[in-house]
Amino acid sequence: MTLTLEDRARGALVGAAVGDALGGPVEGWTPDQIVERHGGRVHGIVGPWYEDWRTARPIAPYHKGDGHVTDDTLMTHALVRVYEAVRDHLDAYAVAEHLVPDLMSTPRWIPELEAEALPLQRIFLAEKWIVTRLHYAHADPREAGNGNIVNCGAAMYMAPVGIANAGNPAGAYAEALDIAGAHQSSYGREAAGVFAAAVAAACVPGATAASVVDTALSLAKDGTREAIAAVREVASGHRDFESALAPLRAAVAPYDSVGPDYRAPSLDARRPSRLHSIEELPVALGMLLVADGRYETAVLGAVNYGRDCDSIATMAGAIAGALGGEAVVPAAWAKQVAEASRLDLHAPAEALAAVAREIFALDRSRRRSHESAFTALAADR
Repeated sequence: MTLTLEDRARGALVGAAVGDALGGPVEGWTPDQIVERHGGRVHGIVGPWYEDWRTARPIAPYHKGDGHVTDDTLMTHALVRVYEAVRDHLDAYAVAEHLVPDLMSTPRWIPELEAEALPLQRIFLAEKWIVTRLHYAHADPREAGNGNIVNCGAAMYMAPVGIANAGNPAGAYAEALDIAGAHQSSYGREAAGVFAAAVAAACVPGATAASVVDTALSLAKDGTREAIAAVREVASGHRDFESALAPLRAAVAPYDSVGPDYRAPSLDARRPSRLHSIEELPVALGMLLVADGRYETAVLGAVNYGRDCDSIATMAGAIAGALGGEAVVPAAWAKQVAEASRLDLHAPAEALAAVAREIFALDRSRRRSHESAFTALAADR
């Protein structure tokens, strides 16, 4: 069966949201702690880690679990709305002109808060930085990310860039780097580009988990490339996520600046470096390889890995969903997440696919104009 652009857009965005919701309640914990809390591995949607989540630390006041998406999905959908407004490729200025006003001026239902609020009231400090730098400090959008902490904040919501550039990984990589310049620098920005490229590569007809990772490696730079290469080598020896959990962590650990205790980051954590990589993207790609592209295995592996597993599962879910289309995302999971989060998971994908078609038509027209001009220039000798 040939998958359409719409199939792949739904697979990527619904798949990302479901992965996010599955990973949310176990975020920050280790694989062993997850087993102890849940009596085994997580195999679906579970409740919050602490039943008294409203007051429990370090979770309060967020209701993580029960199918609630987190800031990964909120930011992903916000970026889709920017594409809907601009209806063309995006850059750092689009973040300043469209994303920032959306975050700080339009109340929306926030599942983890179980209330309508501004997205700005939910997003993490690394994302609040965008508002501070662009709205209040009037920084050049292309440089606003400099000085922010380096984490997966920019990468986690770049799946729409891959769909907008479906089948063109290099274009997705460049566009995501431009957008992410308003948010982050260093290996956080690099991961944003590589993740978008991976989603675009997954949309190529006949793509596989291996071809997606090969494409990511062909574009990635510095520590991000080295981390992905190390994870790819380890992943090749595993066919189930259980056996891969510890080896994947060991493979990515030399490049991860956070350190062994996720809740007590090292002194070098989240600082710019050409040697480091965020942990989330390489592990997501590793789980994709272990699963041979299968959505459920890749996402559940990401969830049970622990640490920043909502973002890992968001990335793995987006790529696996783009590879296989919406049909590979368990319908029961998607339905429960949509209802619990009070979100239409399909509307953003449909809107993005429509914009992607418009962008392609614009690109083709621009390319023909360039060909015409260059042909005339080359002939004039």
